[in-house]
Amino acid sequence: MSLKLFGTVFRRSSSYTSPVFQLTLRRSISFSAVKRPLSRSLSRLELAVPVCNSSGKSTGEFIRPISSRFQSNQPTPTVTAQTSSIPISESIQPTRVTVRTAAGVDNSTSVSKIKMDPKALSHYILPLEQPVVNLDCTEAFNGLTDQEKLYTYYLSKACWVGGLAVDIQTSPESPGIFCLLHDLFKTNGVEGLKAVAVGDCEFTEDEWKALLVYAGGFLFNSGNYKGFGDTKIIPGLPLNKLESLVIKAKFSGHTPEGALKLWNDVKDKVYSLSEREKQLGLGEKGISTYFSYNCTQDDAELINRFMKKQGIEGWMTRCFKTVDGEKISYEIRTASAEEDVKQPEAHAFEGCEIRLTRGDYAPLMKRVSEYLVKAKEYASNETEQKMLESYVESFTKGSLDAHKEGSRYWIKDKGPIVETYIGFIENYRDPSGVRAEFEGFVSVVNRPLSAKFAILVEKAEDLLKLLPWPQEFEKDEFLRPDFTSLDVLTFSGSGIPAGINIPNYDEIRQSEGFKNVSLGNVIPASYKDAVIPFVNDRDKDILNTHRIEAFEVQVAYHELLGHGSGKLLKKNSDGTTNYPSDLKNPLTNDLIESAYEDGENYDSVFTTLGSAYEECRAEAVGLLLCLDKNALKIFGIEEDKADTIIYANWLSMIFTGVARTLEMYQPKTESWMQSHSQARFVILQVLIEAGEGLVTVVEKTGSDGKPDLELTLNQSKIDTVGRKAISDFLLKLQVYKSTADIKSARSMFDKYSAVNNDGQYPWAKWRDIVLDKKQPRKIFVQPNLSLNGSGSVQLKSYDSSPEGFIQSWIERFQDLSIYEDLESLRLKDRSHFTDA
Repeated sequence: MSLKLFGTVFRRSSSYTSPVFQLTLRRSISFSAVKRPLSRSLSRLELAVPVCNSSGKSTGEFIRPISSRFQSNQPTPTVTAQTSSIPISESIQPTRVTVRTAAGVDNSTSVSKIKMDPKALSHYILPLEQPVVNLDCTEAFNGLTDQEKLYTYYLSKACWVGGLAVDIQTSPESPGIFCLLHDLFKTNGVEGLKAVAVGDCEFTEDEWKALLVYAGGFLFNSGNYKGFGDTKIIPGLPLNKLESLVIKAKFSGHTPEGALKLWNDVKDKVYSLSEREKQLGLGEKGISTYFSYNCTQDDAELINRFMKKQGIEGWMTRCFKTVDGEKISYEIRTASAEEDVKQPEAHAFEGCEIRLTRGDYAPLMKRVSEYLVKAKEYASNETEQKMLESYVESFTKGSLDAHKEGSRYWIKDKGPIVETYIGFIENYRDPSGVRAEFEGFVSVVNRPLSAKFAILVEKAEDLLKLLPWPQEFEKDEFLRPDFTSLDVLTFSGSGIPAGINIPNYDEIRQSEGFKNVSLGNVIPASYKDAVIPFVNDRDKDILNTHRIEAFEVQVAYHELLGHGSGKLLKKNSDGTTNYPSDLKNPLTNDLIESAYEDGENYDSVFTTLGSAYEECRAEAVGLLLCLDKNALKIFGIEEDKADTIIYANWLSMIFTGVARTLEMYQPKTESWMQSHSQARFVILQVLIEAGEGLVTVVEKTGSDGKPDLELTLNQSKIDTVGRKAISDFLLKLQVYKSTADIKSARSMFDKYSAVNNDGQYPWAKWRDIVLDKKQPRKIFVQPNLSLNGSGSVQLKSYDSSPEGFIQSWIERFQDLSIYEDLESLRLKDRSHFTDA
């Protein structure tokens, strides 16, 4: 999993072999089914060229160039939305500090015009002053040997090319949008494209900036939905202007006709904002490519039952449903470079046919494997070589077991200078919480901070005793993990975390171990140029001065002793248990009444609640353990500073609960779009409920004359009222988790997750105030690695600007045949994502 720092994530990761391989290699693996309930329209089109029906088949012609190597959150100024009634297809007038948006959007060439409140529309358009920051790792890279640099080079190439699978996983149109945007900017250059846009297409300066911001947001999120919150991103400029640019600009990876056909194929989806298309989700509740468009929650649950019966996990899969009259069939397709030579035999299940196939993202998985084979040549030891061999087998054959084996080698590779992990890791964005997004990172160890973490690991057993549950609810043995601070060189996926606890495979985590990593250069970059609403000047100064240091403490406890603590009580098929028969529930003082049955695991029992619940437990562990001043000395925090750091950490958590979480709540569906946000809102409610003036939130009128909120935390009551509240809550969290008591867990968690206008704290009403003050999340510019003429690896950094960010992506992918790979994958599954 991961933990998100407002827009930055910290992860507890958990996994899948090709169903074909699992059927022959595995017997009984519990399958996790996490349902996340989530909740179109282009106004009148005025086009300079004929419109191609969006369901028409695109030829997608390409020029096949000579192949070359691929080259390898945080508050900022407030954004407001001003009212406009101009349809988005005709004009959007963005300004420097204001997003002026149009109200009309309609998903096709329909004559209907649907109006949307401009303020609401602005939530889907990134602001012109979108913050862009540099993820600096120059010093760390320069400290590597030539062999280590070559290792990072090929690993980075594998991560970046594999990360393109995320575009496919995000939305049906994202691969096509990537090809158009990348080819436009690469062929013309940033300044050259601006000359065409302003000179030939009559872009205003703000329209040009809006295009840069949209392209940057799209590339950073690996698709046209936000990686944090899963809501759609649309361009803040008129459709006809963008279309004019596609017509008049040059392309090198497409013919002019092919580029125009591709644009006509995706343009409606670029701008559409139907209720379904506003966010990711399943069926009518949102967009997902993990399932075909005709799948519902009932289909997801049927597939869950089938996979559980077969002993298959779904991390590397997608599911496609076909209806032919009364005949219903499903394809469960695994990611792999190899494709089935002939159609696999169908399995009859509950009145339908289910086939297990391979070959999803095949050309991308082939490229990933080729780069990992090259990286193996520069691995520093045999463990790393075997790790990479296993990953290659996984991505080539579609074997989850091979990836698990690679993960075992990974956790055995203690203290490497270059740290990396790659694969289908996190399941946050699959609406059923099962299938995972591709992710890969390459980083260099920060030795000074890692030394502090090593001391923390040594003292872990003593710190675990400070947690509120009895010893019987803690693991029989704490498997000391490798815990390092890393400076990120490369991170591909839909967002960059600040901390990670992986692998996510329960059978490995419980009995063999895991690794904790803190991405050290992400945290300071995330907090750069912060603007903090809702607190007084003193608290702003404390957060600005001490929040980074406090957050490093929270990350350490969250990852090591949050995700790394706690025991699952289990009953085996023979009736034996992993706990004493006379063990009592500390909440009721009665004998234990429930536990995990044979074949069950945390995800399969907690399903839709699992991610938010576990993140909440880890955050609560961090808050409780940071109160131990002796342990703070590990981080160089002495007695005279300890109280300030503790206050900063608790204040930061509560501030986030007020100011950052409600953006991720959907009132129409009464659902949370983001697990970390829900977890922090729950903690806020727990501390408010504690009373005695510990936490107060009141509405007031701000200096601008608008409604505002004022948050206060009573520092003198943190160690008394706060400690008891978080300790009591944490005990319930752990006992319900340990005993598989999903009913009690859901009842408690749903109560604290509720967003309504009941009582003293009308959060449903206050959500509007929070959204009015919301801050855009930062885009991180990452460097590229390249080989010079002598075969040495060089690192290139870029400006902290939309232009610099886009330039990094231009140079990251020099082999334009990648367009053909993405376009072939998009067209292959096009029929599965056509609206009925």
